[in-house]
Amino acid sequence: MESNLDYAVGRLERILLDLSSVVVGFSGGIDSTYLAVMANKVLGNAATKLVTADSPSLPRDELQDCQRLAQVLGLDLTVVRTAEFENRAYLKNDALRCFYCKSELMDALGPIARERGSVVVLGVNYSDRGDYRPGQRAASEKDARFPLLEAEMTKAMIRDHAKLLGIPNHDKAQAACLSSRVPYGTPITLSVLSRVERAERYLKSLGMAQVRVRDYDTFARIEVNPQDLLQCASNGALIDFELKALGYRYVTLDLGGFASGNLNSALSSDHKLDVIQPGSYIARGDA
Repeated sequence: MESNLDYAVGRLERILLDLSSVVVGFSGGIDSTYLAVMANKVLGNAATKLVTADSPSLPRDELQDCQRLAQVLGLDLTVVRTAEFENRAYLKNDALRCFYCKSELMDALGPIARERGSVVVLGVNYSDRGDYRPGQRAASEKDARFPLLEAEMTKAMIRDHAKLLGIPNHDKAQAACLSSRVPYGTPITLSVLSRVERAERYLKSLGMAQVRVRDYDTFARIEVNPQDLLQCASNGALIDFELKALGYRYVTLDLGGFASGNLNSALSSDHKLDVIQPGSYIARGDA
């Protein structure tokens, strides 16, 4: 009997074949990497173009990872500069920040796709359903497709198949843009993002792969995987010194551990919640 993974991979291959030619929004995470590898496998190199959006919200280490991965995997990558930091609505950092960001991404990827006669595809997976992701609504409104979601491929499936295919970042920790570290309602600034990036780079140098430094002006709230809490606490004096040198007055450790989209919990029911569904978006709550 065909396994769920085999069935999902088959569906993904058929979806990609129907698309014929794709431009992959490439972040260097496992979802977009797996999507790029599968598109290249099904459609070939000439019909698979990777584009990485570079802006101040992308850590330099992540940009370098994108470039290294593309080279190792033999994928065609272009890096484009996006302009979300010229958008006052984005810098305001309200609940639709990700909408403005993804809209800017599509404005950058769209012309490349049209010139090639391609479709923009993004690495949204089936496990992302039910999360608050207004950015995906922005992408959908500009005709992006989400083949992994459409094929009902979960994060676990993607990691498992990526490992079988020998994709080197199959177990890479989740990543997100640096702006996601700033609470909604607090303006995004280059100095804040630079401070967060340096703080997280230091923590990773201690061996903690999954790190978030949530920036509350004078406070830094550190999130790491539960198994790394003890290590983080045992290095407390060093971490306190290093982060205070970056300008924080208080350095705290979240005992609940890392949680993706943690700051979304502050959103009230007054906000419009964009919830991912296969092929559609369901708005819950009041606009």
